[in-house]
Amino acid sequence: MTTALPTVTVRLWRADAVVLFDWLMSTDLDSVPVTHPAQKQALADLLSRLESDTDTDLRGSTAEQIAAAQEEVARDMGW
Repeated sequence: MTTALPTVTVRLWRADAVVLFDWLMSTDLDSVPVTHPAQKQALADLLSRLESDTDTDLRGSTAEQIAAAQEEVARDMGW
């Protein structure tokens, strides 16, 4: 018998999810500075969850949708 690992639910603004997914898909995780290997694994896990989420279908984002999401997120930066 396997025991389920504890999970949390994170709600993201769709534009944030699109930007994160696009960045994670285009980033070499081996080049991301980390202080512990678990940080890189957590990013890979996040990418996996975003990639497999059929409700959001981020894999089908077009270049135009990604650019629009980047603009939306950047507009709310406040810095």
